[in-house]
Amino acid sequence: MVIEQQVTGAVIAGIKKLYGSDIEAEQIQLQKTKKEFKGHLTLVVFPFLRMSKKSPEQTAQEIGEYLEANEPAIAGFNVIKGFLNLTVASSCWINLLSEINRQPAYGIKEVTPQSPLVMVEYSSPNTNKPLHLGHIRNNLLGFSLAEIMKANGNKVVKTNIVNDRGIHICKSMLAWQKWGNGETPVSSGKKGDHLIGEYYVLFDKHYKQEIKELEAKGVSKEEAESQSALMGEAREMLRRWEAGDEEVRSLWSMMNSWVYAGFDQTYKMMGVDFDKIYYESETYLEGKNEVMRGVEKGVFYQRDDTSVWADLTKDGLDEKLLLRADGTSVYMTQDIGTAKLRFDDYPIDKMIYVVGNEQNYHFQVLSILLDKLGFAFGKGLVHFSYGMVELPEGKMKSREGTVVDADDLMEEMIKTAREISQELGKLDEMTPQEAENIARIVGLGSLKYFILKVDPRKNMTFNPKESIDFNGNTGPFIQYTYARIRSVLRKAEEQGINTNDTLSQTLALSKKEENLIQLIAAYASIVEEAGREYSPALICNYIYDLVKEYNQFYHDFSILREENTGLKNFRLLLSANVAKIVKSGMSLLGIEVPERM
Repeated sequence: MVIEQQVTGAVIAGIKKLYGSDIEAEQIQLQKTKKEFKGHLTLVVFPFLRMSKKSPEQTAQEIGEYLEANEPAIAGFNVIKGFLNLTVASSCWINLLSEINRQPAYGIKEVTPQSPLVMVEYSSPNTNKPLHLGHIRNNLLGFSLAEIMKANGNKVVKTNIVNDRGIHICKSMLAWQKWGNGETPVSSGKKGDHLIGEYYVLFDKHYKQEIKELEAKGVSKEEAESQSALMGEAREMLRRWEAGDEEVRSLWSMMNSWVYAGFDQTYKMMGVDFDKIYYESETYLEGKNEVMRGVEKGVFYQRDDTSVWADLTKDGLDEKLLLRADGTSVYMTQDIGTAKLRFDDYPIDKMIYVVGNEQNYHFQVLSILLDKLGFAFGKGLVHFSYGMVELPEGKMKSREGTVVDADDLMEEMIKTAREISQELGKLDEMTPQEAENIARIVGLGSLKYFILKVDPRKNMTFNPKESIDFNGNTGPFIQYTYARIRSVLRKAEEQGINTNDTLSQTLALSKKEENLIQLIAAYASIVEEAGREYSPALICNYIYDLVKEYNQFYHDFSILREENTGLKNFRLLLSANVAKIVKSGMSLLGIEVPERM
C-alpha cells in the first residue's frame, strides 16, 4: 500500500535523525491497528530499543512526535506500551481511493511472456462413476487456485488427468456386459456418467452377494474374495485391455465416450475448465517405460515373480509396488508417466497437484521416485492437500451408491435459491429468464462460497441449508451487497450524477469511510497471500469483511441523499470501488455476481 511505503520511509528517516542508526525497510513492522484502539497503522517499536536505549513507551513517543511533525501523512498518534498507533490524514485516504479507482484491475498482477508457468492439476475423475460432492470441492479449489496464481502474475495451465483404465473401470464394463441388455444414454434418457455409475454399484451388489454365498459355505472372507469368479472376470478383462484386446477396447471406448459427454455437462454447469487433459490410458505406458529404466539403473528392483518395487526404507518409508507380477501398472506408475509427459509438453516452473489429504503419502513417494529417476522437477512438486468434505449425515461411499451426486446437488442448490429468492421478493419485476439466471448465480454461488471459505487443509461438513442465506458469511450475502451497490450507481447515473476521482482534499471522512478505503487497499496483499498460502479461503473471508464493513457504512450514512456534493461524489466513488473489488475477488473464486437482485 502506498501509505505504508510512505510511512516506512518516514520511520527510516526518523530512526536516523533520533538515534543515528541506519535501518532497512524489512526491519519495520507496520500492521493494521486493532479495532479497539484509535488509529489506522500500528508500528512495533521493540526492534528499535537497542538503538534508542530507552523504554518501549519513550521510544514510541519520540518516534510518534517525529512522524507527526515531519510526515504530512500522519495526523496524530497514541502509544500503547511498545506499540505506536498512527492516525493517517484523511487527505491520504482520499488520494489512495483516487489511485485505486484509476486501476480497473487493482490488486491483479499482469501476466507477461516472461512470467513463470504454473501447472495446476485438479478433478482427476474415474470413468466408472459421475462426479460427486468430493469432486466439487476438488474442482472448485483447483479452479480457484489457478485463478489466484494467474492473479499473482503467473502463466497458468489448468490440467486434468482422467483415470480411464484399471480394475474399477472394468467392473462397470463387466456389469454392463452381463446385465445391461444394450442400455445406452439415449435409450435410457440418463446422462452417460450416471448410467455407468449405476453399473459400478450393480457390480458391487453382485460381488457382495457372491462373497456372502461363499462365506455361507464355510469359506473365510479372505478366501471368498480370492475365489470370487466375478472379480476374476474383472481382472481378466483388465489383462485383456492391457494386451490390446479389440473387443474389450471397443467396449471401453464406447462406454468412456458416454462418460465424457456427461462430465462435460457437469464441468460446464460448475463453471470450471481445463487447458489440457491427460488420460491414464496414454500415460501409464510412459510410466511403465520409466519404471523399467529405473530397474536398469538399479534405482528399482524386480522380485522373483517379476513384480517391480522401489525400496524407500533409506528415505524413512517402506517398499512401494510399481508394477504387478502380471505386468499391470498401479497409480504410481501412471503418475510417473504423466509427470514426465507434462514436463516434456510445457516449460513448467511449478507443478501443483490438487488432491485430497488421504493421498499425502502417495505424493511424498512420487516426489522421491521422480528424483531418483533423475528428473530435476521431482523435489519441487507441490501437493495441495485438502481435507475431506462430508454431509451432516456422514461419509459417502461410491460402491454403495450413497454419494451425493454433483449434478443433483447443483440442481437442488439452484432450486432452493429460486424458492428463497421468491419468498424474499428478490425476483419481483424480473422476466422468467432473468429470474432463472439469478437463481443459477445465487445457487451455485452459495455452493462455491460455502466450500471455498473453509481453510482447504481442514475437513468440512457441507450444509446446503446454511449455505443459502442472505445474511452472514455466505455467497448470497455478498452477491446481494454487490447488486445493491450496482443499484445505487445506476440511480446516480439516472439522476445525472457523474462520479469521478477528482475528489476534494478537505473532506472530513468518518472512521468507517477511512476503514473501507484501508480494506479496499488491502486487496492486493490478500491476493498475494492467497497465492503464497494456496488458500482461496483468504479471499473469501476478506471479501466478507469488506462487504460487512460496507453494509454498516450503507446503514449509517446517506449516499444519494447527501447534500454535500463533494461528499456524495466521494461516497459514490467509494461504493463503486467496493463493488469492483468484490467482483474481482469473487471471480478468483469462480463465482458470478448479479447486476441486480
